[in-house]
Amino acid sequence: MSKVQGCRVLYIAHLYIQVCTEVSTSAEPFLSKNLNLNALEEKKKNIRDSSRPSQLLQSPPSFPQLCRSKVQAQVSDLLFVLQREMKEQLATLQDSEKGHTEALQLLQRQLTETKSSAKSLRATIGDAFERLHRFLRERQKSMLEELEMDTARKLADIEHKIQRYSQQLRDVKEGIQILQERLNETGRHDFLEGVAVTSERIKGKIHETNLTYEDFPTSKYMGPLQYTIWKSLFQDISPVPAALTLDPITAHQRLILSDDCTIVAYGNLHPQPLQDSPRRFDVEVSVLGAEGFASGVHYWEVMVSEKTQWMIGVAHETVSRKGSIQIQPSRGFYCIVMHDGNQYSACTEPWTRLNVKSKLEKVGVYLDYPKGLLIFYNAEDMSWLYTYREKFPAKVFPYFSPGQSHANGKNVQPLRINTVRL
Repeated sequence: MSKVQGCRVLYIAHLYIQVCTEVSTSAEPFLSKNLNLNALEEKKKNIRDSSRPSQLLQSPPSFPQLCRSKVQAQVSDLLFVLQREMKEQLATLQDSEKGHTEALQLLQRQLTETKSSAKSLRATIGDAFERLHRFLRERQKSMLEELEMDTARKLADIEHKIQRYSQQLRDVKEGIQILQERLNETGRHDFLEGVAVTSERIKGKIHETNLTYEDFPTSKYMGPLQYTIWKSLFQDISPVPAALTLDPITAHQRLILSDDCTIVAYGNLHPQPLQDSPRRFDVEVSVLGAEGFASGVHYWEVMVSEKTQWMIGVAHETVSRKGSIQIQPSRGFYCIVMHDGNQYSACTEPWTRLNVKSKLEKVGVYLDYPKGLLIFYNAEDMSWLYTYREKFPAKVFPYFSPGQSHANGKNVQPLRINTVRL
């Protein structure tokens, strides 16, 4: 209840008690025929329209004695205004109760899923380390400790929110009970006498809810764990991820592919006289991988060194190949991009800027098709870049765009699929 409304409540109660007192003690049974009955109506109007609390708290001027029936008719109007305002406050509190209840349900689900994710990650990390030699145990221990700290921080944050929203929900319910008790008061005199106390009691009982679901940082611990651990301990060894090749039928006419279809560059010469195909990109300088994926877990790496522009990721088999295309999830593309020479973004709607500490030389792409995960890494140190979560409706293909090269020599380097073999 606002300060102005509180003053109005006090004023109405004061007015009603004064009028009732004057009527009950009056010895005059009748009123003068020349009595101005508009006085009370004018006062009611002043009560409704006034925005100055200091004026509302002033003692009302003395009223001529009125017959009880006339007073009751006027006070009934005032009661209607007051009850309407209190009902609006009740509705607000009830909405707040609903919001807090839904927020607590969301937090409970988040708590359960966080614990489940943490449990699953413990098992995954344990299985990965068990395949390695004994000297890797220390690395396993440090990684699990980091996970436990993240889990503890996350669970502590959720528990804190649960306690806060639970307390707010108790306040809301208490406010609802206070207002319902006051609205159930049958006596008008008692009702108005208690409104000031009611106003004070419901202060601080209305709370807003603004809660969104926050994922547990599973991407930090997922992906090709054995490869991640191997590279962190043996920097001189580069095990080969999936040996992908490019599909020449899908390549834009200005793209030049190596004989083994593992390298793609933008050609400054005239478009190649290639046969057109519904599968070929005709505007976007893009090419797809030769092999698509509709199941399983896959990982590949792309060399992007010395470039100022590129885009890599995956695309649905059914994406449009003709005309200008918006590279975004709603169009079937899930990519990250280098742009403006040294900026990196995920091609979301709108783009999401990536936190990249140093220029990327090699990008790792991890696809877990059953789980709907597409994760990008800095393949030099396996630091996480970005995660797409999507239930892919059909087969997806690796997507590559080297970007256009320029006459000044910028961005002339190709994209290379990492094909190192042990």
